[in-house]
Amino acid sequence: MNGYYLIIIVSMAVSWYVSWKLKSKFEFYSKVHLRNGLSGKEVAEKMLRDNGINDVQVISVPGQLTDHYNPENKTVNLSEAVYMQRNAAAAAVAAHECGHAVQHKVGYSMLQLRSKLVPVVQISSNLMQFVLIAGIMIMAATQSIENPTGNRLVLAIGVIMFAFTTLFAFITLPVEYDASNRAMKWLRDTGTVTTEEYVGVKDSLKWAARTYVVAAIGSLAQLLYWLSLLMGGRRD
Repeated sequence: MNGYYLIIIVSMAVSWYVSWKLKSKFEFYSKVHLRNGLSGKEVAEKMLRDNGINDVQVISVPGQLTDHYNPENKTVNLSEAVYMQRNAAAAAVAAHECGHAVQHKVGYSMLQLRSKLVPVVQISSNLMQFVLIAGIMIMAATQSIENPTGNRLVLAIGVIMFAFTTLFAFITLPVEYDASNRAMKWLRDTGTVTTEEYVGVKDSLKWAARTYVVAAIGSLAQLLYWLSLLMGGRRD
């Protein structure tokens, strides 16, 4: 399984670089303070109001980069730093998460599709590694002269599970990019940020989006590897 380990190592290296770059960008733009003096919480609340959304609450959650929108309880969850700080990085994150709330309100199709896949993906993510390993072991144990490929049913089930997680990763891409585009358009059109601040917002969201691109490509590479095993490829 040397090929699999190589994919994992390369994916981890690229993911580490993008994550490091994202962190450095946010640290840099956290020093670009907003002239309007709005905090991340206030930016989020303003964007929600401007889009006619009155039933979504903006709350603070512990941790770093833990920001997310929860469609089930209709909350925009901002990490403590984003919630309180008054800089370009905080404005970018707050507006991006509100972009998801806007998607929810208008019935953005890709967000709806992703939401429908969540239960399946949660089950697949929890079980697929065990199923894939079991599938490899069963395939090896059942290989014979009469059946050189062995029994691949369990491995096929594992690959299908992995395929769902990969599909989810790629569906996430347009959802995230669309939320960022909505955020940037609102920040620019409403004059919530200056031209200088907008540059920081755009750059921050660009690198944030790349983390999802790396995750999707890494997932696809692993899926292709497991497919090669299922279709009779070498394991080294």
